[in-house]
Amino acid sequence: MTTVGSLTVTGGPLTFGTSFIVSFAGTMTGMMVSYYLGKSVGKPFLYRYGKWVKLTPQRLERAEGWFKKYGLWTVAFGYYVPGVRHFTCYLAGVSGVVLWRYLLFAGSGALVWCLTFLSLGHFIGYNAPAIMELVHHYMGISVPIIIAVLGTGGYIYWRYRRKRAQSH
Repeated sequence: MTTVGSLTVTGGPLTFGTSFIVSFAGTMTGMMVSYYLGKSVGKPFLYRYGKWVKLTPQRLERAEGWFKKYGLWTVAFGYYVPGVRHFTCYLAGVSGVVLWRYLLFAGSGALVWCLTFLSLGHFIGYNAPAIMELVHHYMGISVPIIIAVLGTGGYIYWRYRRKRAQSH
């Protein structure tokens, strides 16, 4: 989303308004698919096939706990956690949340999420020359410091491993 936002800078190939509409529509389409999958196939599907996507019964219980505790706010704020956004919508379908309530929370979450990341990308794209100049300027200072820190850390780790091997 931030990349798309950076392409909306004046003279860029995209416009902010069109990018927002398309992003919002795509986000809501994905959320609706997840909701209807949850409503139609439910939890048994997750218990049977969840292991293929590292969704253990313990993780499912934890996510359900969040959903029970925070309700539809989990859907609205789940957008900011990659991988969680579709799962919370799936749980909303499994839980039998009424469609209009789901659309209210999922839609407002999607609206804020799309605007946040498109705006962030637009800001970065607009300020890219100044940002790159700063990165270039401080790269000369930071690279030797990073090398020194990594070298010292590596040396300390090597000494620790050597002492540990000698004591065993």
